[in-house]
Amino acid sequence: MSSGPDKAPRVRVRTAGVTVVCLLAGLLFGTSAAIARNNPQSTGARDLVGLIMARDGQVRELGEEAEFLRAQVQSLQEDVDNGAAKVATRRADALAPDVGLAAVSGTALQVTLDDAGYTIETLPEGYSVDDVVVHQQDLQGVVNALWAGGAEAIMVQDQRIVATSAVQCVGNTLYLQGRVYSPPYTVTAIGDPAAMQAALDADSVVSMYRQWADAIGLGYAVVEVPYAELPAYSGGVRPQFASVVEQVAPVEAPEG
Repeated sequence: MSSGPDKAPRVRVRTAGVTVVCLLAGLLFGTSAAIARNNPQSTGARDLVGLIMARDGQVRELGEEAEFLRAQVQSLQEDVDNGAAKVATRRADALAPDVGLAAVSGTALQVTLDDAGYTIETLPEGYSVDDVVVHQQDLQGVVNALWAGGAEAIMVQDQRIVATSAVQCVGNTLYLQGRVYSPPYTVTAIGDPAAMQAALDADSVVSMYRQWADAIGLGYAVVEVPYAELPAYSGGVRPQFASVVEQVAPVEAPEG
């Protein structure tokens, strides 16, 4: 039959065609891989785009979650915003200036203390370095005298002083509420200037410092400020450390 001889060539042609397609596909993939290796910026750009899109999706999800939480907070705030809460808020707002949690302003007295400015080479004979610098007790004495003189609010350097504040000196520097200052030291107190000045004049610690200032050249200056603004205290007011105090049973008095 005539169909037999023609069938084999067609099979060979199809087989050759498949082989050529496979070779071309392999060449294409190999060329693409070589281009990617030779041009890493292209791959990096695609990775960066994918990362940005992923982060954008995360931001959207977080934004929706934040909006949900904000609505919950608003709902809870409306629930507690009753008469008792308003009264407590007004009381807290009224006490805030007195305890240092609100900014205050008014007439003030400003006291500045400073070292004498000597070096080891220029120290007067018979005096030491400790004699010509401002000490912790000097600064504390000024602060205590101002409180005693009726100060309504006090600021040392640029920080508001509250009941838990501690004025400490390390060497010839001031360590106050986590920050370090060098002299001169400025204490600003809002209140009656005349009453606070009288308290400074009557305080024994401040008087001793003034005597040293006159003798050795320590800095001491007091000026009245017509208007001063003191910021609110920005630190925490809750105690950070506590210890259990053992309760001692009362001792009964002996009979007879």
